[in-house]
Amino acid sequence: MIAFDQVSFTYPDAVRPTLDEVSFTIAEGDLCLVIGGTGSGKSTLLGALNGLVPHFTGGRLTGRVLADGRDTAHFRPRDLAEVVGYVGQDPLRGFVTDTVTDEIAYGMEQLGLAPAAMRKRVEETLDLLGIAELRERPLIELSGGQQQRVAIAAVLAARPQVLVLDEPTSALDPTAAADVLAAITTLVHEVGLTVVLAEHRLERVMHAADTMLWLPGDGRVVCGPPAEVLAGCDLTPPLVGLAHVLGWQQVPLSVREARRRVLAEGLLPSPPPPTPAPAGAPVLVAGGVGVRYGDVTAVDAVELTLRRGEITTLLGRNGSGKSSLLWALQGALSHSGDVSVADQNPSALPAGQARRLVSLVPQTAADLLYLSSVGAECDRSDRDSDAPAGTTAALLARLGVRVEPDRDPRDLSEGQRLALVLAIQLSAHPDVLLLDEPTRGLDYRAKAELAQIVTELATDGLAVLVSTHDVEFAATVGHHTMLMADGELIAEGPTAELLASSVAYAPQLAKVFAPAAVLTVADVRAGLS
Repeated sequence: MIAFDQVSFTYPDAVRPTLDEVSFTIAEGDLCLVIGGTGSGKSTLLGALNGLVPHFTGGRLTGRVLADGRDTAHFRPRDLAEVVGYVGQDPLRGFVTDTVTDEIAYGMEQLGLAPAAMRKRVEETLDLLGIAELRERPLIELSGGQQQRVAIAAVLAARPQVLVLDEPTSALDPTAAADVLAAITTLVHEVGLTVVLAEHRLERVMHAADTMLWLPGDGRVVCGPPAEVLAGCDLTPPLVGLAHVLGWQQVPLSVREARRRVLAEGLLPSPPPPTPAPAGAPVLVAGGVGVRYGDVTAVDAVELTLRRGEITTLLGRNGSGKSSLLWALQGALSHSGDVSVADQNPSALPAGQARRLVSLVPQTAADLLYLSSVGAECDRSDRDSDAPAGTTAALLARLGVRVEPDRDPRDLSEGQRLALVLAIQLSAHPDVLLLDEPTRGLDYRAKAELAQIVTELATDGLAVLVSTHDVEFAATVGHHTMLMADGELIAEGPTAELLASSVAYAPQLAKVFAPAAVLTVADVRAGLS
């Protein structure tokens, strides 16, 4: 179905090719998982499948990319729409209509389907992705995860032969991600759809992959069975890390496989003693916080306390109100109830003063970047924060990112942009730091670096609240965890206790070693020592 024959691609003005004489094939009906670090060329490879590379990006492509026998160098993306459906990383940028139903129907209209056939496919696709209740909702009002499911539905409804997905679960909660991936695998096994999927959170999908492509970042592509590729790559999802710690040559691809091997070999580590949360003084106290959008209640009478030196993680399904709560705590969103930070109300202060109390890094960090260079962003941040010149640049360097001041922020990787926004927010020396989905788009190495940064900030005395769908990250950094549903906080407690007792939000290793409260590879290493 898909064939790369000695394919090389170099972006305009690039000094070396992103893809260098790459050759592989993907059989019809396979689910092919594309893995690699940030900037390794995954999106470039996916874009070549439907002609976005080079027709949209520019650059020099040599060799041949064949999709169902069609050479993508000679067909533009619109000419390949019946063969290849593509869903990019940012669904909102790809929408062309206003409502969910219209968006799902749009692609079929372009293909000339009859209205009756379109209506049937719309309803089937709504059910398949579990979004029937959203059919008349404006796209702009949906959460990031809901938008992502709509984008997938809009492509699936056109019934392409190949579905290409770039980070399809990055904005989804664990249950929604499992539902979407179950729907995709059903189409692979029952309908024969060919799926090529790039994903950073390998733990969510590697058990379902038939083939794996690893991009080491030097232009090569390593193709093979998932277990073999994972054993030789430099990426460390939990089960790969577990295999390394226990000395297994064969990487288990599922929790079931890992648990069977652990039980068979009697390798049950002693759970580490619980780490007490830092007993810092309360710095943010919220009472009865509520947020409404017209008739919709997004946050309903939430009570919470954030303490100095403590990292609190906030979990919950898409649309549960997590982002609205964070914006209310920051003071940028009208709300009922009271929020007190160091005995002051952020919403009653000018934006600059509020940022010195509570700083928020939003889901799309780039939303806060609007100048033409990194240096200009840093200089403006220093002035806005009344900080000495060079403060933000120094913070950026401390966060491990060293880039030229004249670099355009849009040319940075997701991790670099996140670090830049984090440095800008920290330049105000806030008492509280709020992070909304900070690991979206980050590879394992970048997430480990972010975990270290967040831990150091808490050690320095900040109160940190992290809203995330990434339960592995929550297990790594969290002292205290809260669970949100339908605008309410429904459970909270020590992170190890709450996550280990959950079905939907348990990390992979908690499932492998249940009922022991073992959450991370570090816990396994400590328990075996």
